[in-house]
Amino acid sequence: MWTERVVPRLVDRSLRGREIGELRAEVCAGLRGEVLELGFGGGLNLRHLPAAVARVDAVEPSDRGWAISERRRLRHDVEVRRVGLDGQRLAARSGAYDHVLCTFTLCTIADPALALSEVRRVLRPGGTLAVLEHGLAPTPGTARWQRRLDPVQRRVAGGCHLSRDVAGLLGEAGFYTGPLVAAYLPGARSPWTYGYRGRVGVAS
Repeated sequence: MWTERVVPRLVDRSLRGREIGELRAEVCAGLRGEVLELGFGGGLNLRHLPAAVARVDAVEPSDRGWAISERRRLRHDVEVRRVGLDGQRLAARSGAYDHVLCTFTLCTIADPALALSEVRRVLRPGGTLAVLEHGLAPTPGTARWQRRLDPVQRRVAGGCHLSRDVAGLLGEAGFYTGPLVAAYLPGARSPWTYGYRGRVGVAS
């Protein structure tokens, strides 16, 4: 009950502020064509999508999250289709998408390495993965607190991990990570606010 009904609303409320919105706009800039979004949630990225985006295929496991997004979907002209529930097993054919968008999602996916391998598979040659994620901080004291808090965070936030090394996961999955910006997100420095953002492609 908590994870299915309460967590989607808490996530939507906590991640829809102006400063986070500016970061969403930054990572969405330049997207075009057919886009797959992992963890569509309440549709908070819709307002930041460029006009060049023709369609968004949404992977969203939460029926409540999908319901929350309805008002935003109706407000925007871009076509949005819910195409799956699990980012670890995408139904799309290989090379189906120009870009994949993933914001505050890798922290929750049970097997992020498997999900990223699927992202590589469905990207067209030259396509990119646009990411905005929180994760493991380089500051030893903060990282220790992230690991201590992880068990509680997973229970209260629907499986969310504080200490995932997003840059490391991307590199291991075969993406080049040079363009990633790694910094504390807006607000006070805390175990919850270290993040990564940018658009990365497949390493040659």
